[in-house]
Amino acid sequence: MNGFVSITLPLDRAAAASLKAGDKVLISGVLYTGRDAAHKRFRACLENGEPLPVDLKGQTVYYVGPCFAENGTPTGAGPTTSARMDVYAPALYDIGLAATIGKGDRSPAVYEAVKRNGGVYFCAIGGAGALYAKAIEKCSVAAYPDLGTEAVFEMTVKDFPAVVGIDSRGDSVFGNR
Repeated sequence: MNGFVSITLPLDRAAAASLKAGDKVLISGVLYTGRDAAHKRFRACLENGEPLPVDLKGQTVYYVGPCFAENGTPTGAGPTTSARMDVYAPALYDIGLAATIGKGDRSPAVYEAVKRNGGVYFCAIGGAGALYAKAIEKCSVAAYPDLGTEAVFEMTVKDFPAVVGIDSRGDSVFGNR
């Protein structure tokens, strides 16, 4: 697509550093999903000194609970409000998480964690779940299957559209902080 930057996951620091707030991107590669329930379990692991069920170093987490047809095909994969994960996100960036994808602005603590770790926050469009489902090439449960749609899924995506909401320097599309 014209005017878009193609991004391949996992995202390395050089690629993250090249992005600027407001850049339109097409994301391809493997990412992980996680919503509130999974993040609570991530925090418990970190607090107890236990390994996370998936290695998030260099990875991207999409704040979504995908919906599936009876045959297992994703039919909806729209972002959830990122602010709900703000209490958990700084610790994940600090252990090496490269990026997150969601909707809406983030807390000052997340801005600082993104800057401190050279990460990125991508914004997806709320209400566009059917569009995002079309970008999913493969999807399987990676952790916490008992959480249903809030389980951690490993997703392979191709040309997943997003906007750089917060870049590695802490600049954002939401105005000055």
